[in-house]
Amino acid sequence: MFGIVRPCSHRLGEGLRTQWMAHLCGLCLALRRDHGQFARVVTNYDGLLISVLTEAQAGPVEGSRRTAGPCALRGMRTASVAQGEGARLAAAVSLVLASAKVRDHVADRDGLLARRPVALAARRVAASWGRAGAHSGAAVGFDTGVLVDAVDRQTGIEALAGHGTPLLRVTEPTETATAAAFAHTAVLAGRPGNAGPLAEAGRLFGRLAHLLDAVEDREADARSGAWNPLTATGTSLTEARRLADDALHGIRPALREAEFADGRLVHLLLAHELSRSVDRAFGGHACGHAPEASFGPPPGHQVPRRRATRTAPLRGRAAASGQAGLLGRVRRRPGAVLHLQGVLRRRVRGPLVPEEARGLVRQLRLLVLRGLPVLRGLRMLRVLFVLRLLGDHPEG
Repeated sequence: MFGIVRPCSHRLGEGLRTQWMAHLCGLCLALRRDHGQFARVVTNYDGLLISVLTEAQAGPVEGSRRTAGPCALRGMRTASVAQGEGARLAAAVSLVLASAKVRDHVADRDGLLARRPVALAARRVAASWGRAGAHSGAAVGFDTGVLVDAVDRQTGIEALAGHGTPLLRVTEPTETATAAAFAHTAVLAGRPGNAGPLAEAGRLFGRLAHLLDAVEDREADARSGAWNPLTATGTSLTEARRLADDALHGIRPALREAEFADGRLVHLLLAHELSRSVDRAFGGHACGHAPEASFGPPPGHQVPRRRATRTAPLRGRAAASGQAGLLGRVRRRPGAVLHLQGVLRRRVRGPLVPEEARGLVRQLRLLVLRGLPVLRGLRMLRVLFVLRLLGDHPEG
């Protein structure tokens, strides 16, 4: 999962953490509802800001929340999640930007994408996501052509950039795209007067997103020979930090000009968490907790420990399919990593390092002890594995 705004639960507090998770899960479920299970892999931390902004301006609206069913990423618990036009706009923006991100990786020939068959499949996925994003955007009155045009211009600007090119010329397409998305939340919320200030906040947020991505990828791009805006334009880290700080200082006054029914979460994410994201990207200490504490959904969702209860023995198709034997191994042998590693390899269709195998085994055991059929648990873990390939720590 990608994105620069990744708050830690000890700073959110219980109420805002619940709101944040409601928007994150709402974005994920909006993607699934409109575009299928696989589309959920484009769920990202920055996209949910669109949903947060829409609700913060509109205030509590009947039907803006619903109770979602159990999910492995929530420890198999139900939750109240956001729904409505804000979540659908967030889904549309996420699909279009994920499509651009995949095309960018294909152009850079990153990892397996250097192989022609894989690159061809990735291009098809990117094209599908682009069309899906355009369809969802049209449903809420948003023209995703602004985003597509920005992505297309980005390619040409990068091709012409060289030493001495102003870095802000390279970040301009991203700024334009995020400005349009932020401004449209004012239209959805019925506050057209907020469009100008939110467009400015979105422009500066887009600049930050581009800058921080370039800073975090700088060393990896240098090793792989991939294009990086800082290296290509000869911009130093000192200058990049100055530009990032200028953007930070511009977002707060823009937010003060906008009117919100409840702007607490917006203010915390865009005024405070962004500052910590900048510190994290430039090597500062953004959180007093362990480094991973600020990644993924806010910690604090750990499932409480409880005794494993005996469940009814498997019968019929479940026993015939071999679930009974595997279930027994899981229950009787808590450390059965080697056995389940082979099973998981076949299920997720990819290699697993021992650390990932252990993590997946722990999650599988938790699901099984809660009564979930083993084969269904393995299917869920396949989704978790795909999410891990795309980002840091999606589990929560």
